[in-house]
Amino acid sequence: MKYVVRVGDTDVEVVLDGGRVEANGMSTDAQVTELEGTPVRMVRIGTEVHRVVARRGATRGRYTLWLDGFRYEVEALDERARAIRELAGAASGPTGPAPLIAPMPGMIVRVAVQVGDAVQAGQGLVVMEAMKMENELRATAAGTVKAVLAQPGTAVEKGALLLELE
Repeated sequence: MKYVVRVGDTDVEVVLDGGRVEANGMSTDAQVTELEGTPVRMVRIGTEVHRVVARRGATRGRYTLWLDGFRYEVEALDERARAIRELAGAASGPTGPAPLIAPMPGMIVRVAVQVGDAVQAGQGLVVMEAMKMENELRATAAGTVKAVLAQPGTAVEKGALLLELE
C-alpha cells in the first residue's frame, strides 16, 4: 500500500509491502511488535528499534506520534484518500461552494439532494461506489444546489461533473 506521509512541510512517499518498507527510494525490512496491554509499539526498521505511540487526530489521516519520546504531528493518506481530498478542495480551505466532481471512476449509488436544496459544508451529497467501496462525497462549503447531473445506477468517469452548487 502506498501512502504520502507529511511531517511539518515535508512529504514522504512510503510504500508498505508485507515486511518491507520503502521511503525516499530506499527499501528495508520492517517489523511492528505490540506491547500487550499498552499503546506502545516497538518498530524495527532495518537494524534500528524505535518505541512508538500513536493517537488518531480529529480528522482522517492525522495522527500524533511519539517516536522515542519526541512528539510529531503527522498526516498519512493513501493515494485514494489523498485524491479525494485534493479534488474535493478540502486541503485548500474553500471560500465558497464548488461543483462536485467525481474523484475517481465509479457507480453512483445515491444522490441525497435535489435542485434548490440548501447544503451545509461537510454535508453528504452523493454516494458513489468505487473499488468495491462506497464513498460519500461532501459539500466543501455551504450553498444551494443549482443542478443535479448524477443519477443513481449510472457509471461516471473521474472528473465527471456530478452537482453544481452556488
